[in-house]
Amino acid sequence: MKNYLKISDEIQAALAERRPVVALESTIISHGFPYPQNLECAQRCEEIIREARAVPATIAILDGKIKVGLTEGELARLAESRDMAKCSRRDVAAILSSGGSGATTVAGTMLFAAMAGIPIFATGGIGGVHRGAQQTFDISADLEELAQTPVAVVSAGAKSILDIPLTREYLETAGVPVIGYDTDAFPNFYTRTSGTAVDYNLKTTREIARLIHTSRDLGLQGGILVCNPIPAEYALDPAFIDAKIEAAIVEAAEQGISGKDTTPFLLGKLYEITGGKSIEANRALVFNNAKVAAEIAVDLAGLPQSGCA
Repeated sequence: MKNYLKISDEIQAALAERRPVVALESTIISHGFPYPQNLECAQRCEEIIREARAVPATIAILDGKIKVGLTEGELARLAESRDMAKCSRRDVAAILSSGGSGATTVAGTMLFAAMAGIPIFATGGIGGVHRGAQQTFDISADLEELAQTPVAVVSAGAKSILDIPLTREYLETAGVPVIGYDTDAFPNFYTRTSGTAVDYNLKTTREIARLIHTSRDLGLQGGILVCNPIPAEYALDPAFIDAKIEAAIVEAAEQGISGKDTTPFLLGKLYEITGGKSIEANRALVFNNAKVAAEIAVDLAGLPQSGCA
């Protein structure tokens, strides 16, 4: 693994000294926002984490190496690229063996964060069970990664384009604890509730850190999903956004769009038909998740290294 994994000096030092580190994905840069908003978003996420006294660790595969902690130039490369591959677990060996490059998905970032020893990861929203999966079996690899990789993921729930009740059922079957940060409701990315519930409502980041600490102490191999709702002032009206999603899904079906192309198409259509409101909401929830993840990481770093806190 050491031949492929390249951790920046800053992050290596932070991990060695048990200082807080927060992993960040890179598909949000290469595929999540248009340029230059994508670069600005990536830079702001790192700033927010530093402001909370943690160290950001943006992750990607570049030129056949897993890079944990990117330079400004590497962030710009991801932001400006028009053909950067998306890298999930299944893609890792192929991209590395060819000396290629790829932006990491939620699943890919979790995998590499665990390799590096980073316990906390901030993202926008996880993937999940797609609408109509009863026929298509279209289920994100993010869920399987959560079932097997011991990293806590802070997100605004699952993306609104998904079947949220089925996603929750999958998480329950996989034994993934779904924690609400001061909420009983499972958030729905653009909205603060999906009509389904979390497993546990923890009121403070310290409580969440203690749960993560205990899980790590026990050697439990699965991840933890921490649900942090979008700030209320940026949330979209549930009826409004759901109608737009349904319209976009119909259009995707009419155009024969399926598989890995579905999510980028739907998110692009939502940007178009909401007049940019979906992008504003997306940025707000990503920044909020980065802040909360950093606060959890700081609290986790302050707990004893072994023994339940």
